[in-house]
Amino acid sequence: MKKTKADNKAYKRLCGVDAWENTKRASFEAQLKQIEEKIEKKKAEYGARMKNKMAIVHRAAEEKRATVEADRGKDFLTVDEAAARFQATGTIPTKLFACFSC
Repeated sequence: MKKTKADNKAYKRLCGVDAWENTKRASFEAQLKQIEEKIEKKKAEYGARMKNKMAIVHRAAEEKRATVEADRGKDFLTVDEAAARFQATGTIPTKLFACFSC
């Protein structure tokens, strides 16, 4: 009879320890899940920020390319106008052939 009481008492205490462990484990798992959700949210926010920055850089690069192309077009027009002027007058540009003017 005393063995049965001792076994029952030990069993109740072990069940209590198991219940305490399960409660603590569930609590920590819930905290871990909340932390993971926060991390995922931060990761998504940072990813969106980086994509926005990349889009801004891309837009700026497109503007710079457009500026370079516009300058190139202006330079071509200037060269074409000079060539047309020299062809119309039949003269040779002195800056280009300065060494042959002797």
